[in-house]
Amino acid sequence: MQQILFPTDFSENSWNAIQYAFAFFQGKSLDFHFLHVGFQTSADDLENDLHTHGVSLKTSESKGVLSKLIDLKEKIQLLFPNHKHRLHTHFENSLFIEGIRKVVKNEEIDLIIMGTKGASGIKEATLGSHAGAVITRVKCPTLIVPEKASFKNPATIAFPTDFNMPYKNRVLKTLQFFAAYHHATIKILRVVRKGGSLEEDQIKNKEILTDALQSNPHSFHWIESPELEKGLQDFVDSMEIDIIAMVGKNLNFFQRLLFKPKVSKISYHTKIPFLVLHE
Repeated sequence: MQQILFPTDFSENSWNAIQYAFAFFQGKSLDFHFLHVGFQTSADDLENDLHTHGVSLKTSESKGVLSKLIDLKEKIQLLFPNHKHRLHTHFENSLFIEGIRKVVKNEEIDLIIMGTKGASGIKEATLGSHAGAVITRVKCPTLIVPEKASFKNPATIAFPTDFNMPYKNRVLKTLQFFAAYHHATIKILRVVRKGGSLEEDQIKNKEILTDALQSNPHSFHWIESPELEKGLQDFVDSMEIDIIAMVGKNLNFFQRLLFKPKVSKISYHTKIPFLVLHE
């Protein structure tokens, strides 16, 4: 994992994601790519783009954007003078998702890191969450850093799953990398409404996961809860979870936990980074 992409709109939540990454990858020598996407469009096109491409950003003039990217690099050099990373800046005058995909392909990006704004940053994806569009439309592992998240050495990574799908090599390698980097324990969680028995296919998928994670400290857990979101929240609180990792392919399971929590007093999506794993 060498090439890291930071989509940025120069906001505070975007900067918070950058700070988190510098703390997480302290001591490493990686390529950090900072990307701003801007374009010109009419109001009618903007509405269509929202449905077709997920998210569209407001107009940005090239000259002003390039100046802001230079300022961002200078800010990083000032605040992280001893870092070993190579910094690259990019500006794409295109639709947001198209710009992200272009840089991911051209630079062979291994991981996207981006912030979300407040409690609605993940939940209200259809109302303009950049992060919501990226994690559902760009097939690249993505670390989402909520605005209220602050870095702490990640000792525990929660991996909620229903064991209904086999786990591809790329998904597991990314999960293992994150766990191994800070010697974190992976806690695999299954939330069930009632009972806990697994079907034959689920048992096979669990065995695949067990074999793949042999070199990583891990454990299996299950919680009986009438609401999936509440079960995850209780697990996060009791186990002091630092990162939540999920497979992006299981969209129904995924969207319920991140985009549309219906249970009150759910806060995990506002404070804890989410690692979205893609095949």
